[in-house]
Amino acid sequence: MTTTPSTTFPALPADEGARLAAVLRYRALETPSDGTYDRIAALAARIFDAPMATVAIVDADHVRFLAAHGPAGTTRTDRAPGLCASAVLQDGLYVITDARTDPRAQDHPLVVGDPGVRFYAAAPLTTPDGRRLGTVDVLDTRPRRATRAQLASLQDLAALVMDELESRLSAARTIAAERERRTEAERLARALQRTLLPPTLPKVPGLKAAAAYHTASPHEVGGDFYDLFPLDDGRWAFFIGDVCGKGADAAALTSLTRYTLRAAAIYDPDPCAALANLDLVLKGEYQGSDPRYCTAVFGVLQPLPDGSFTVALAGGGHPPALALRADGTVRPVSTMGGQLVGMLPSPRFVQTTIRLSPGESLLLYTDGLTEARTPDGALLGEDGLARYLAGGTDRATDDPQHALLNSVEALLDELGDGVNDDTALMALSVPAHPGTSFQENR
Repeated sequence: MTTTPSTTFPALPADEGARLAAVLRYRALETPSDGTYDRIAALAARIFDAPMATVAIVDADHVRFLAAHGPAGTTRTDRAPGLCASAVLQDGLYVITDARTDPRAQDHPLVVGDPGVRFYAAAPLTTPDGRRLGTVDVLDTRPRRATRAQLASLQDLAALVMDELESRLSAARTIAAERERRTEAERLARALQRTLLPPTLPKVPGLKAAAAYHTASPHEVGGDFYDLFPLDDGRWAFFIGDVCGKGADAAALTSLTRYTLRAAAIYDPDPCAALANLDLVLKGEYQGSDPRYCTAVFGVLQPLPDGSFTVALAGGGHPPALALRADGTVRPVSTMGGQLVGMLPSPRFVQTTIRLSPGESLLLYTDGLTEARTPDGALLGEDGLARYLAGGTDRATDDPQHALLNSVEALLDELGDGVNDDTALMALSVPAHPGTSFQENR
């Protein structure tokens, strides 16, 4: 329904700008209908035994209807001239008993034309700070007088609409604040996570190394860690692991674990000794409190004259590394029997030694990968990961460690929601052809 100007429109008050700001603040024009306003309009019509009732918001140029009972299809009308637009400019009830004789409405298109309005009553939608957003109004085609009870009910219905608008405004603000908090939490988590991991891996002569970290929750700091660093005698040490817990406690434990292993390797680079030293530190640091523990694999790389590397590995309750051999097979490097670090009175750590020849790689990972669920609901497991890698890694590339991590990341993408824990990855590859070393972090 669109009207054309006819009746003289009252002058706008000085605080009209503040009123329009309140209309925008309540987002009334953007709120999708859930039936609440329709029920209120229908109830207003029933109370007055009138054919028409609306819930209206008055903006700068239009009267927009949140609900309209009676005038089918009406969504908005021009603000001037307007019964609602006049009613919203004054405090309290706005009542016209016979529009044909009332100078405020006698020339209005809705009065002189269809539907022939004669009676009009409106109660303002007033904010707590006194701004009138619109009205709940009732229209009839016959002159009449409303009872005191009917007008009081109309004011109550306007208060109900205002309560609903307040509730929706509060919900919108809560959602916006929560979104802002989550964004800030994610930013802080990413920043803290970066401090717990090496910014880049060093270049190891004759070896190509790469690492990646995948978070299950962007707003929470995980407890997975890895590192690769030189020893004084030409060998290289590396480790990967997972501490218990999440958040700030896990971050503190991760930092302590990483730097303890680095210091332990300088003192005694024997892999089992490094884990034993970490075990002592964790027990001393958290003595008398809840035990704090981790799983870890600690290794030492020794380059050989023929371009191969010997790899001494010790495990403490951690999933086995996987060796990708030049013949295409994938073999677990078992440290089975190694126990959690920091948990038991006298833990046992298991060590083994393998040789990585040109064209071969070693993959280390945390249990977020093997404990992921496949589409059928089963755990991926170590055997499932080995089978996947046996059929999906390009080992002829000049960047085998890159191809290996790409393959694992593709698997993580395939598992999707089945991955519910953080996952750290480290790939160490001996190039099949001599070349410069390469390092990459993701």
